[in-house]
Amino acid sequence: MNSKMVRRQALRWLGGTSLGAAAMAATPAGAWQAARPLYKDARAPVPNRVRDLLGRMTLEEKVAQMISLWATKSEIMDGLTFDPAKASAAYPASFGQITRASDKRGAPGVAGAAGGTAANWRTPDQTVDFVNAVQRWALNETRLGIPVLFHEESLHGYMATEATMFPQAIGLAGSFDPQLMHDVQAQIAREVRARGVPFVLSPVVDIARDPRWGRIEETWGEDPYLAGEMGVAAVEGLQGRGKFDMLAKDKVFATLKHMTGHGEPQAGNNIAPAEISERELRENFFPPFREVVERTSIGAVMPSYNEIDGIPSHANKWLLHDVLRGEWGFDGVIVSDYGAIPELATIHGVATDIRDAARQALDAGVDSELPDGLAYRTLVAQVREGLVPESAIDVAAGRMLEFKFRAGLFDNPYGDKKLAKTVTGNQAARALALKAAEKSLCLLKNDGTLPLKLDGTPTIAVIGPNHAIARLGGYSSVPRQTVSLLEGMQQKIGNRARIVSAQGVFITQSEDRSVDEVLLADPAKNRELIKQAVAVARDADIIVLAIGDTEQTSREGFAKNHLGDRTDIDLVGEQNDLFDALRALGKPVVVTAINGRPPSWPNVAEHANAILECWYPGQEGGTAMAAALLGEVNPGAKLPVTVVRNEGQVPFFYNHKPSARRGYLFDDAAPLFPFGHGLSYTSFDIGAPRLSSARISTDGSVNVAVDVVNTGDRAGDEVVQLYIRHETASVTQPVLELKGFERVTLAPGERRTVTFTLGPKTFRIWNRQMEQVVEPGKVRILAGPSSAVLKEAELTIA
Repeated sequence: MNSKMVRRQALRWLGGTSLGAAAMAATPAGAWQAARPLYKDARAPVPNRVRDLLGRMTLEEKVAQMISLWATKSEIMDGLTFDPAKASAAYPASFGQITRASDKRGAPGVAGAAGGTAANWRTPDQTVDFVNAVQRWALNETRLGIPVLFHEESLHGYMATEATMFPQAIGLAGSFDPQLMHDVQAQIAREVRARGVPFVLSPVVDIARDPRWGRIEETWGEDPYLAGEMGVAAVEGLQGRGKFDMLAKDKVFATLKHMTGHGEPQAGNNIAPAEISERELRENFFPPFREVVERTSIGAVMPSYNEIDGIPSHANKWLLHDVLRGEWGFDGVIVSDYGAIPELATIHGVATDIRDAARQALDAGVDSELPDGLAYRTLVAQVREGLVPESAIDVAAGRMLEFKFRAGLFDNPYGDKKLAKTVTGNQAARALALKAAEKSLCLLKNDGTLPLKLDGTPTIAVIGPNHAIARLGGYSSVPRQTVSLLEGMQQKIGNRARIVSAQGVFITQSEDRSVDEVLLADPAKNRELIKQAVAVARDADIIVLAIGDTEQTSREGFAKNHLGDRTDIDLVGEQNDLFDALRALGKPVVVTAINGRPPSWPNVAEHANAILECWYPGQEGGTAMAAALLGEVNPGAKLPVTVVRNEGQVPFFYNHKPSARRGYLFDDAAPLFPFGHGLSYTSFDIGAPRLSSARISTDGSVNVAVDVVNTGDRAGDEVVQLYIRHETASVTQPVLELKGFERVTLAPGERRTVTFTLGPKTFRIWNRQMEQVVEPGKVRILAGPSSAVLKEAELTIA
């Protein structure tokens, strides 16, 4: 029996009755009088420790384990310093969790969750001091000595001062490199855990199908298979590989979010209803979550803000209990998204007040309320009033206690200043951030202008609103260092070329991502800046134009007064005007796209000489971009999303059904760039797939060999992509489904054979009875460098 099954079996007793008296009666009297309680014995099995501890706890102490403190940190602090006396007075039953130890005060809303200035955060030393002070109080000055759980944000780096900032999630997905994802997340885990925090709210495995949605940058794109593979790699990087009982000392528990349908909201608005059928959920939105749950020891899952079929996810018992825990066997904790439980009443209207909201969320299976536990603080009174069974509290509190035991908090809950200083943002981390940036760069277009040629000391104009700033994207902090494109070009080129620069335009009036109102820059001032940029570029030999987004124009819209979604997905402000003015000079224009949204920029796509999609490339992005422009790095990433021509095509995804995409009057139905697209400075030939057998049984497997050869004159990376298409099925199937990929590095003339094994899991579908089966029939096996360039073979399943 594996560790996951043992934990599930051992925790079944949590689902029955209240354990206060029951556990006492079932335990020998001598155990209660022992000098050292069983729950404090590190040698005892975790389920036994949980049972022993729960049996000693009051109702207030149990509910306390289900709440967290964020804005309420003020109740336990003297200024910015933890105050044990205030904590004991405000929380005599203690509290279970603190939201973001690195955050000095705790934000009044969600604004602080997405990042901001360094003034928001504690330094590494201050964070460790705060964590350790809280833990000393919890262990030594509370009745039972239960340690406090801390969690942090870590979407593409630990969101705290001095931590390493890697490329934004959508860029990392474009690397098509699970091992790189694993290594990045392992570094994040080391930096977080060293400060005494064993729990992060990452990764995001939402399938994203709407570029109007400001949070698309936080995702791994539109494909369920890619998101699942990246999800497994990320979770194993954060937590450790495979199944396990106890968290290693340099690892953190991960959180799968947001379950589910979050990435295709109505009209592209954050938290809006997801108009998704059960079949669509099971075929596309569930698979990444299921893949991670079944293949890893994922610690936590976070429900989504939105509703599906009229039921908000935080009150959806079918979603969280029947599917997540029942069908998939998830045995970790379910934590709420920030403020989502009160929103059952304040936004969704399915609860009468926060007391009702607390009951519904608890009944659905939510174990802990973040960030402040405002609804769950009512549960003690509701149990006493007979509205909530104490057995439900035992289940949730028991899971939270098990989580703490498995994290090792009862044995050593402290951070380590020396270790934090050693592992945070060090040279190895910086080198990894550079590698990740290099492998995330995607060459969308090139007429031969790239790589740049430095013969004869040319003049290069580096221009644009993103040319001299290191854009990191949402959920970022302030790392120890950043490199802008201009700095990277200057460092790489030295005296081999003359570099001139200009702002060109500003995109927004402010660079503070936490402000509520977003104001575009003054058009009149931008027109003057465009004139200045044209004057600077007039004598240049080539123009490198850095355009795209800011952390304000593409972000999480978490409130009506803090929006982040858009109806227009082309360049905002006067950026197209800047591009046109520079293009009119007759010089080659190379666009470096620095952005969170996919680059639906038809004017730029048609007229630029080259486009390098950089996404938000992280703290070392400037060095990576410069190296790619100069040919020191050969771009090899691919698009993890389909890039549409305009918002009228939305939703547009490659794995659509056959009846979709018939066409439009007066417009091209094809995307601007297809899923999986990405060019190189060399050329590759990918052969047709070769099957080990043309016929297999419904429970059989087939090996697929694909030859790839570098036919160019320089080394480079190619991503071999393997797709399937069911030719016959009892329900309609997508025209393509990604089922395998491998990124390979090849020298000029080098050939390699990539082999994929496809078994029943690959071919199963949800039939008309909503059963997952492998049906007999014909399946096309396709391989190539993108979803739009494929060669095929036919397989018969009989």
